[in-house]
Amino acid sequence: MAGRMSVAEKLEIWRLLRAGTSFRVIGRQLGRSDSSIQQYVGLTGGVQPRERTRAANQLSLCEREEISRGMAAGESIRAVARRLGRSPSTVSRELVRNGGGRCYRAAAADHAAWARARRPRHCKLATNARLREAVAAKLGEDWSPQQIAGWLVRTFPDEPEMWVSHETIYLTLFVQARGALKRELATHLRTRRMKRRPRAHTSRGHGRGQIVDAVAISERPAEVEDRAVPGHWEGDLLIGSGRSQIATPVERSTRFVMLVRLPEGRSTEHVVSALASHVQTLPVQLRRSLTWDRGLELADHKRFTVDTGVQVYFCDPKSPWQRGSNENTNGLLRQYFPKGTSIAAFTQEQLDEIAAKLNGRPRQTLDWMTPSEKLHEVLR
Repeated sequence: MAGRMSVAEKLEIWRLLRAGTSFRVIGRQLGRSDSSIQQYVGLTGGVQPRERTRAANQLSLCEREEISRGMAAGESIRAVARRLGRSPSTVSRELVRNGGGRCYRAAAADHAAWARARRPRHCKLATNARLREAVAAKLGEDWSPQQIAGWLVRTFPDEPEMWVSHETIYLTLFVQARGALKRELATHLRTRRMKRRPRAHTSRGHGRGQIVDAVAISERPAEVEDRAVPGHWEGDLLIGSGRSQIATPVERSTRFVMLVRLPEGRSTEHVVSALASHVQTLPVQLRRSLTWDRGLELADHKRFTVDTGVQVYFCDPKSPWQRGSNENTNGLLRQYFPKGTSIAAFTQEQLDEIAAKLNGRPRQTLDWMTPSEKLHEVLR
């Protein structure tokens, strides 16, 4: 099915996919079944194959025509090479590869050269067993390809052969023709996807109730903005099915996360008590401020401040980007708490284990240090 698609059809498929068009609509526009479109994209791992091009130093079809005419006219190899601006050895090898001067035909020689250029090229992960084992081990620990790429450079600064880009890791997972990493390792990715998908940017807004005496984010001290001083947190709830939820406060300068179990629901009394209990276990220098979404679960913010000494600031309506570290962390946590699944069954001990796992993964924004390492550094 996919093999009978024309080059133009394949290019149109990728153009429509980048625009966010569904397989069904693409199939309708191309006059094909949506299953055939899915089959083609699945074979590529969701990654558009590179268009083949001829290397600049290779003989062109026009040059091969000149060689063919020169041989038919009885010219010497040196004379033909001089006219083409090529070395005589280049022309000689071309003739030897294609049956000699008497049998040489330009079109057949060009087709053979194009076919020879399709020989498989092994990627770095396929040829370097030590690198492959290191990458597979970190994928098994739920590290993202970008985290792995940064960690490799930091861990092996003098061994470029142990460096690999995150894009190469993704391609090796999604395009199984590369054959270096087991396909099952893709299930350790945060999204658990088995093929690349174009990004879809969606935004949803929903109304919030009023919080009495809420202190706006614009009133936060300047030291919060530059992340130089530790102890400033961002937080929100991560929601599961069946009215299950956990609180996910994240420290701004180190990206260190705590997960707080909320088995009794998201009432402000329960959330404030559970959050305060966790925050009070922190060293005093890590208790400065908390920036929260407009959720009513923190309506009793004054009691939280009295119990912990931590001032609470609230984001502007429909502005989750104002607590970007927490938004990013909640996205990472979906690897462990997929949307549509319940969080209620997790114990606090299990939540602590997941938090430790996330805090043990290197971050690009921390120069590939882990949040735990960064926290220990600032506490020292």
